[in-house]
Amino acid sequence: MSNGGLTPRQYAVLHTVSHHEGLSQTNLVDKTGIDRSTLADIIRRMLKKGLLARRRTKEDARAYAVKLTDEGWRVLKSAEPMARRVDDKILAALPTQERERFLQQLNKIVKTLSAMAPPQKGRN
Repeated sequence: MSNGGLTPRQYAVLHTVSHHEGLSQTNLVDKTGIDRSTLADIIRRMLKKGLLARRRTKEDARAYAVKLTDEGWRVLKSAEPMARRVDDKILAALPTQERERFLQQLNKIVKTLSAMAPPQKGRN
């Protein structure tokens, strides 16, 4: 994604954080499906770019809550039209009447896989 130099995973992180402000990095792993070490590296790079800010959570002083900075919001907003075009291009491979069902089935797969994921260390 050339807008703002975002990778697809960075866009996924920005998009997810924009809908779940203050989410912990551990919860971001669950929401995005990005493994813990990769996500930590992505967060580190996005912090350096000024796209994200983080603070220790009140519930667990070892965990960080992540939020978008003003620059993060700006980059996300500028990347959204490109992301929509990519989604539209992918969905264009299917007949119009099958697209909604396809998206519902993908969502079902994601929910099923999330429910099957083993609990992560340090979580109750």
